[in-house]
Amino acid sequence: MVRFESVSLSYRGGGARGVALDVLRDVNFDLAEGSFRWLLGASGSGKTTLLRLMNMSLRPTRGEVIVLGAPTSSIRRNVMPRLRRQIGVIFQDFRLLPHLSAFDNVALPLRLGGRPEGQVRADVMEMLRWMGLTGKLISLPEDLSGGERQRVAIARAVISRPRLLLADEPTAGLDTTHSERVIHLLRELHRLGSTVIIATHNEAQVDRHPGPALLLSQGSLVEVG
Repeated sequence: MVRFESVSLSYRGGGARGVALDVLRDVNFDLAEGSFRWLLGASGSGKTTLLRLMNMSLRPTRGEVIVLGAPTSSIRRNVMPRLRRQIGVIFQDFRLLPHLSAFDNVALPLRLGGRPEGQVRADVMEMLRWMGLTGKLISLPEDLSGGERQRVAIARAVISRPRLLLADEPTAGLDTTHSERVIHLLRELHRLGSTVIIATHNEAQVDRHPGPALLLSQGSLVEVG
């Protein structure tokens, strides 16, 4: 499902010498389909970069990333949209489309996948009910609170039951009640067969929902659970 083979990623720093700044160093791991992993590490350890490599928005400086059976270094441009439709991503900055309502943001993956509109409405209404957002169906993102925008983004990422779900600090701005509901939702998605990777710095949450983990420290993978 996901494999990293001696993956490193560097950025060229500023200044006259342009020194290379290592963000990830020689990362190796292999996740089978249907896996669940916490992705742990301090701020700046490389968690978000690792997720961006998995969703193919970055390519490594060295090594190979294989996602859904495809080496990202050689994926043809015309194949990329099909692969990305099988990946759900919960971004820290939400990335909702500002001109679409909460309902239409969540419905977008289903419509892109060609789902009949009657089924789209039923599925989206059920998901927004679960998220406590039934009173916000026609609200634009600018009219929602930060926590509401976050829940809409989570709903959009999981609505199509993607094969691979990448969650970057999905509960960071939520209260305890909504945080627990979100984690239960992601664990249920995993139970139904999705591969789920959740990046978090919330140790108490991991203690309440124990599971295997990938632990990053200063760009190096120091533990593979």
